[in-house]
Amino acid sequence: MDILELLGIAIGLSMDAFAVSLCKGLAAGKAKPSHILCVGLYFGGFQALMPLIGYLVSSLFTSFISSVAAWIAFLLLVLIGGNMIRESLQPEEEDSMNASFAPKAMIPLAVATSIDALATGVAFAALDVRILPTCAVIGVTTFLLSGVGLYLGVTFGSRFHKKAEIFGGVVLILIGLKILLEHLL
Repeated sequence: MDILELLGIAIGLSMDAFAVSLCKGLAAGKAKPSHILCVGLYFGGFQALMPLIGYLVSSLFTSFISSVAAWIAFLLLVLIGGNMIRESLQPEEEDSMNASFAPKAMIPLAVATSIDALATGVAFAALDVRILPTCAVIGVTTFLLSGVGLYLGVTFGSRFHKKAEIFGGVVLILIGLKILLEHLL
């Protein structure tokens, strides 16, 4: 695999994290440098770790991982997206969960957006890829795109906060549905 193919894979794997970061920025309304660092580290870290895990356990769990990965991602994204929509309809003072950068808010999002990277790690084992540099490129790419996504979300979210949260929840649900449909079809 050459560098252009690797960058293409890294950007492709980063798109879910970018979209979720965009939605997170829409919900947050403002972003401190620590928020940008937070989404970058969570999403980039999980995107780098999951292919490594997939690579290492591929020989043991290939059929299991590929059979349930889409369902796990679908359920997590639908639950998170549904929660965003529900909370956007609550009074303003109760609306802090969507904008949270706490681990209980970020870990499920990071896991949900990196399930496809886990499956990609399984494929990498079959391709005999140098896994550590590959994971590093995927992680750094996701880190950067997640920060950009959060920034863009904040920029647009300050004008359209409530509608943006509903939109963000719908986007997460649609991403989950897309993952599930790609698995089923």
